[in-house]
Amino acid sequence: MSPTKSEVLVEALPYIQRFRGKVVVVKYGGAAMTDPDLANLFAQDVVLMRSVGMRPVVVHGGGPQIGQLMKRLGMVPEFREGLRVTDAETLDVARMVLVGRVNRDIVSSINVHEPVAVGLSGEDAGLITASARHPDLGYVGNVESVNAGILDRLLVQDLIPVVATIGADLEGQAYNINADTAAGAVAEALNAEKLVYLTDVIGVLRDLADPDSLVTTASADEMEKLIDDGILTGGMIPKITSCTHAVRNGVAHAHILDGRVPHALLLEMLTRDGIGTMVSA
Repeated sequence: MSPTKSEVLVEALPYIQRFRGKVVVVKYGGAAMTDPDLANLFAQDVVLMRSVGMRPVVVHGGGPQIGQLMKRLGMVPEFREGLRVTDAETLDVARMVLVGRVNRDIVSSINVHEPVAVGLSGEDAGLITASARHPDLGYVGNVESVNAGILDRLLVQDLIPVVATIGADLEGQAYNINADTAAGAVAEALNAEKLVYLTDVIGVLRDLADPDSLVTTASADEMEKLIDDGILTGGMIPKITSCTHAVRNGVAHAHILDGRVPHALLLEMLTRDGIGTMVSA
């Protein structure tokens, strides 16, 4: 028997009380961002979270969108260890897509429900200071520091920051930063209660062929062992690395959720069972 609306609301109440005033950093990507229906549901979730007193911060990438524009321009993408090799021309495309298109689309989708979203790039007011990750990768950056004060001022005004992951070094050179890594750094800088990754998988699986092998809760050490044992590979590695680093540096919990599930954020934040994988220190 399905729960009644009143039962759902009663179940949500203690979580609303617990997380009121807490910062929740959401790395937004995958199908949740590219499917228009899911994108609208995500915007609703973020606005509702803010309305019940949480302080959401959205951090996004846009790899598929960058790839699409490069293809239209006749550019051939190159990847090394899952990272896009970024020369000056590719960096221009990434800035154009992330800051000029994807960021504006997310801000607009949230503001349709309530005009509270503010778009930012990591280049704005020194929000994300970056450095070159490796000479072979070109303008791919590591996060050196995050100016949390900028985000704090927006959060104090009950606004929702939406951050595009382009950073810059002290000389003003821009870098394209992996969004998973950037989200973790932002969560640490804000001492966030939660760091949430929306992905296209149901969570961390011990066996990719077996959905029943979902890891619902794990420690940072247990997650690292899954990487060391070769169970976790590819795009999951930067997510897990960021999760483990974050929970060891002030973030209470990190979550990997299936963004293809409608209202995935609310199910994780406001229900007893939740979904996906939760990582703790």
